[in-house]
Amino acid sequence: MKFRSLALCAALALLGTLNLAAPAQAADDYKLGPDSMQQPDVPKGEVSYFKAKNSKVFTGSDHDVWVYVPKQYDAAKPACVMIFQDGGGFQDRNGGFRVPVVFDNLIAKKQMPVTVAIMINPGVVPAAGPNALPRYNRSFEYDDPTDRYARFLLEEILPEVGKKVNLSQNPDDRALCGASSGGIASFVAAWTRPDQFHRVVSFIGSFTDLRGGNTFASDIRKYEPRPLRVFLQDGTADQDIYSGNWYIGNQDVAAALRFARNDVQFVVGTQGHSGQQGASILPDALRWLWRDYPAPIRAATATPQPIMKILLPDEAWQPIAAGFEAGSLAADSAGNVYVVALPAGHIHKIAPDGRLSLFADTGKEVSALAFGPDGRLYAAQPAAKSITAYDASGKGTIVAKGVAARSLVIDYKGDIYLIDAGNGKIYRIGKDGHKTLADAGRPDATGLALTPDQTLLQIASTDPGKLLTCYQIQPDGALGAKQEFFDLHIPYAERSSLANGMTTDTLGWLYVATQSGIQVLDQAGRVNGIIADPDRRAASAVVFGGANHDILTIVADGKIFRRKTQAKGVLSSEAPIKPPGPHL
Repeated sequence: MKFRSLALCAALALLGTLNLAAPAQAADDYKLGPDSMQQPDVPKGEVSYFKAKNSKVFTGSDHDVWVYVPKQYDAAKPACVMIFQDGGGFQDRNGGFRVPVVFDNLIAKKQMPVTVAIMINPGVVPAAGPNALPRYNRSFEYDDPTDRYARFLLEEILPEVGKKVNLSQNPDDRALCGASSGGIASFVAAWTRPDQFHRVVSFIGSFTDLRGGNTFASDIRKYEPRPLRVFLQDGTADQDIYSGNWYIGNQDVAAALRFARNDVQFVVGTQGHSGQQGASILPDALRWLWRDYPAPIRAATATPQPIMKILLPDEAWQPIAAGFEAGSLAADSAGNVYVVALPAGHIHKIAPDGRLSLFADTGKEVSALAFGPDGRLYAAQPAAKSITAYDASGKGTIVAKGVAARSLVIDYKGDIYLIDAGNGKIYRIGKDGHKTLADAGRPDATGLALTPDQTLLQIASTDPGKLLTCYQIQPDGALGAKQEFFDLHIPYAERSSLANGMTTDTLGWLYVATQSGIQVLDQAGRVNGIIADPDRRAASAVVFGGANHDILTIVADGKIFRRKTQAKGVLSSEAPIKPPGPHL
């Protein structure tokens, strides 16, 4: 599809709402085409207004909302829906974007489906008195890179409009559009909730560090592809201010989406921070966005992303119905995965085929599991201050007393490294049962993992910060060469990655359960990919199971999921292997 090239002029942001109306035009300004003009004999939809008061997601704020319903709408059929941020500037039939007019024309020509438009102004918390300023929520709502705005749409706006209009809940039938901060808000809502929104139009999007929006170009490259179709527009003379350069930010996001093999169109103009070019190409953008409808939008299956060398695109997360809150995980050489049921401490076994059965009724709290080279399952029981080893029949034998362990790992020689539940110190218990202090550790240390060659020990922590500590294991088992080495991703507005359980694969890549999902780091300590868990909740445990040790099994929000991969996990209880070196 061919887009007209245009020239831009500046728009104003007034009282927290972007002014999207077209300014007075000069000879070289972008012109509105016929599809943006009211046409005779084209059925006209109706626009209604309501005020959404006292939001719960954006506490105490009020939002002006306009709803366009096309003449062709049939209440018996769920209609597509497109949500416009800064709705006051989009809804005016005489203004710049003229959404009702454009929708009338394109729907009449069957160049887009029958679509309801919801046009929302950013929230305002009313002033406390005549001499007080209201709180203008525009940047707080739109520039926030979390799922908060998506939740506002899904929990408040769509249900309210849905009381009167039959709206489709199919994500392929849902689209978002905005300009400037409204542009990034539209993208973020779809990015964080791809289960709900698949189509995005962003004009002059604010992919800069107003509130962390500059990180998306990196995130898109690291997460597995998402089923999104994204239209971007910006001008080469867009603003360059304290938070970044708009044109560079849009170029970075467009390049990242192409790298992840998303369906993306990036239209570049020559002017500044204005909605004028966007208004002139809105009909073309909508035709591109809705082309081939109702064919579904799917995520790419082959990309150059490192994470796609691990994942199998046709393999999704599969839940394991447990009926309990899950805790720690461990895997044996046969590929069985063992999981702790909280809080009772019962240990269950997940067979390679996914069947769940009770393995041992410990009767005590279990904080961590690990297999030893003797084939027994070792369970840390901090309340009892002991470690118990269970044989294949589920019979337990106490192997260490006076030990309150939060996490543990066992090497191929049978040496146990553990994190003290009380103070986060790291201890080593040798085969002779003697316990020695290995390192002062960290107070909020949570997890331990060995590299495949068993020469390095990693420690995870919920401490504020983003680095995992790495130690070199000396010939006598002592720890040395301590370094804050592995650099994790931390979500916006969070102080910690909440790193917890860890495991490794035969390439020496480290898999870390965090609140962003499973972060995958190379041997040099860099996050190359992030695997989001299906519920978009914090992951707490991770291990490779299955007969070929290629089924990634995780605990997220107390639930168990597993997914077949191209990677192969390593068991620390088995003989060390030397992984390949990193690409530096």
